[in-house]
Amino acid sequence: MANKGIKKIDNTNQKEKKLSLKDRDWTKGNVVLSVLLLSGPLMVTQVLNMIGQPIDMYWVGKLGTTAMAGVSTGGALIRIMITAMMGLGVGMRAIIARFVGEGDHEGAIRVAMHGFIAGGIYTLLVVTVGVLFARPALTLLGVEPDVIAEGVPYVRIMSIGMAIMTFRMICEGVMQASGDATTPLKISIFFRVTHFILDPLLILGVWIFPRMGVSGAALTNVLAQSFGLMLGIWILFSGRTRLKLVFTGFYFDFDIMWRIIKVGFPFVIIGMQMSIQHLTMMKMVVPFGTVAVAAHASVGTNIDMFLIMMIMGLGLGSGVMAGQNIGAGKPERARKAAWAALGFSEIICFLYAGFVFFYAEYIVSAINNDPQLVELASSFLRITCVGYLAAGFIAVLKHTIAGAGDTVPAMIVELGHMWVVMVPLAYFLSHKTGLGMFGIRWAVVVGVYVGALGYYIYFRTGKWQFKKV
Repeated sequence: MANKGIKKIDNTNQKEKKLSLKDRDWTKGNVVLSVLLLSGPLMVTQVLNMIGQPIDMYWVGKLGTTAMAGVSTGGALIRIMITAMMGLGVGMRAIIARFVGEGDHEGAIRVAMHGFIAGGIYTLLVVTVGVLFARPALTLLGVEPDVIAEGVPYVRIMSIGMAIMTFRMICEGVMQASGDATTPLKISIFFRVTHFILDPLLILGVWIFPRMGVSGAALTNVLAQSFGLMLGIWILFSGRTRLKLVFTGFYFDFDIMWRIIKVGFPFVIIGMQMSIQHLTMMKMVVPFGTVAVAAHASVGTNIDMFLIMMIMGLGLGSGVMAGQNIGAGKPERARKAAWAALGFSEIICFLYAGFVFFYAEYIVSAINNDPQLVELASSFLRITCVGYLAAGFIAVLKHTIAGAGDTVPAMIVELGHMWVVMVPLAYFLSHKTGLGMFGIRWAVVVGVYVGALGYYIYFRTGKWQFKKV
């Protein structure tokens, strides 16, 4: 089949080390080096993608604990919408990677185009739900009225901007799945720098800008993501990455759309239930007061997410390696890449856990120096550090298996360790023992280890290496 729409890579008389990262053939060469070169940019990109809320928190923190709690609770609702869309993105990424590995580049382009259609349909639903149900959803969490007042405009503005965020994520996913991890990194740097500059201007009303508070944080996100989307669309349709998208000859293919949904839907469930689980845990924290909510959701969650995004980058890299190498008929190479990614991930987890454990107070104080918040959030973080040591197994093995297109087992493991173990245990430890709010954090730790064990057991079966998509 013709390779129209993708840059041809001429490996003749070229040494592997001289190839551009975005042009490398990830089905050849040293496996460990390939994992590092592919995952490195992905790790930085994932961190840049998640630091939006921590940046917001830094400036919103200057408005007080109530404003922080409003952004954290509103942000939890937004994460439900984003993670559900990321589920469909998993299906698109897995199939694109498989097609690229097989050499079917025209097929990969058709999948990418259908990914945009799926994203458009999804955003219509999300915008409607987010705007209409922001207040009822926050009220259902049981947070105080002043927190709801801060959170509602944040959720509504972010919901309206969800279309922009969704399409930007699709652009990023298409490039990464094709094997180009450096171009999305450049885009992420561009829009995050824009976000960093605009945040204090719109939140605090610096210079000629109005003081918009929490609403300014949401608007900044939407504006910055808009710049990232425009750049991503231009790159994809101008052929400045591995896949060049074209409208010529495009037609809607129900079979491709069904394959995207079939592979991605289990991860839609995973994403939604993870966010619902976070909301459920937050609801358990709410009776302990606004400071506890800010410590758990605003500080603890964001610091946790910094690690998760780093090791998730390794998982995504391993997933791209899995999809492309299985497509190329090299399942053993996919397995070796996963082990290499897991090793690097665990090293990062150990180092991060040690840093957070010994410097917890300094980290929290950099976000908000309220003495009560610093003391409580630091205790939360030290408990969670125990769970960090097993987090690499979940991040890497989950995305490796998903990258191979085998998403149902991942859904089973996620539902099991969160709803059979973590949530019931959190309720029991926080309400039926003397641990109180600290019982919730210990339940998270236990749940992480159970999830890590589940993924490890399934990964060792090797069934994911032979999954058809």
